[in-house]
Parts: sequence; structure tokens; C-alpha cells
Amino acid sequence: MINRYIPVASLTVAALSLMFISNSAFAQQATQDKQPNQVQTGSAATAAPVSDQKIDAFTVAYLKVDKIKQDYSAKIGATADPTAKQQLQAEASKQMVQAVQTSPDMSVDEYNAILAAAKKDPALVKKVQDKIQKTAPAQQ
Repeated sequence: MINRYIPVASLTVAALSLMFISNSAFAQQATQDKQPNQVQTGSAATAAPVSDQKIDAFTVAYLKVDKIKQDYSAKIGATADPTAKQQLQAEASKQMVQAVQTSPDMSVDEYNAILAAAKKDPALVKKVQDKIQKTAPAQQ
């Protein structure tokens, strides 16, 4: 249960930070609120190249997470009760994790590793942004 909480929290931080990106600052705050050096010690966070297949899988997962975030942002914004907001945030986090887990060829750890790698690699940011821009209109 503790292991499931950490990916939920890190995915939530990552997903929420991605919603406020500009073209040049893709995942700048994705991992600020979690333990910075413990999670980023994996091979993907140490400048290992991310394959085009993983970028494709990440894009699919990102678009699902983005849709959930948009849906829940409206609900959370329309709710005045702090307890209800907290419950909606928890529900959104759970659905975001499920969206990543059910995406083909993508795990929560891989999703977070790509976010961490993007924080350090502007070329990866550009690849991901280009893929999102090409994929997003096709899914609407």
C-alpha cells in the first residue's frame, strides 16, 4: 500500500505540473515536491535515451492523464466543500494512475522517469511536445 501511494503522489505532482507548461519548460516542477534524489536515480533519469516507442506510449498516457485532469479541474473548481475537493483530488489521482497503467507499453515508473528525464533534456521535451501536438488533434 505504501508503494502504491508514492507513485500516486508523484504522478499527481507530475500530471498537475504538466498542465501549466509552456513550450520551453515542459516538466520543470514535476518532481519538486517529492524526494528529488531518491526517485531520480534510475537509468532513465541519468540521460539514457528514451526510445520513440516510449515517447509514443508516454504521449498516449499523457493525453489520458490530461483529459482526466481537465475533467476533475472543473469539478474541483465548482465544489466549495474542502472535504469534497480533497475527495475529488484523490479520485482524480487514482484515475490518473489507472490511465497510465492501462496505457500500452507504459508503467507509472516509466512515466515518471520520462518526466524526470525531460526536466534535464530539452531535446526530449521537444520530441514529446511534437508528438503531443501531432497526436492530440487526432484523438479529439
